[in-house]
Parts: sequence; C-alpha cells; structure tokens
Amino acid sequence: MNHKQAQAAVELAAADLQGPGVTFCPNPKMPLWNHHPKVFIDVATEGVGSCPYCGTVYRLKAGEHVHAGH
Repeated sequence: MNHKQAQAAVELAAADLQGPGVTFCPNPKMPLWNHHPKVFIDVATEGVGSCPYCGTVYRLKAGEHVHAGH
C-alpha cells in the first residue's frame, strides 16, 4: 500500500532540533486526525529526513548547520 502524497518539506532551523539533531513526527502543526505514533527523525546526519508513517519530509533551512558536540 503506497499512497504517498506530494507535500512540501517542513524546513527547520538548527535550534528547532532536539538532542543529537532530531525532530519528531507528527509535529504540533499537524491536524489531530492525521496523527500516528510519535517517531524521532534524524535530520542532522544528512540535513534531511522523512517520516516512515506519513512521508513528511523534514530538512534544515538553507545555511543552517548542526553542531555536534562530543
């Protein structure tokens, strides 16, 4: 069953990311009827990530960088 919808990417600033450079989906702006289990999506590694449930794409805004601290 593959019925992905074309949708715009959610652009994020580095400050929007949590912990090691992740965001979560569903995000607070999504309508309640469209919710699925909460998943964390790695955006820091490649600058982009997508939700395995709904296909929403999350990417860093142009010029944003995630600073990895060890």
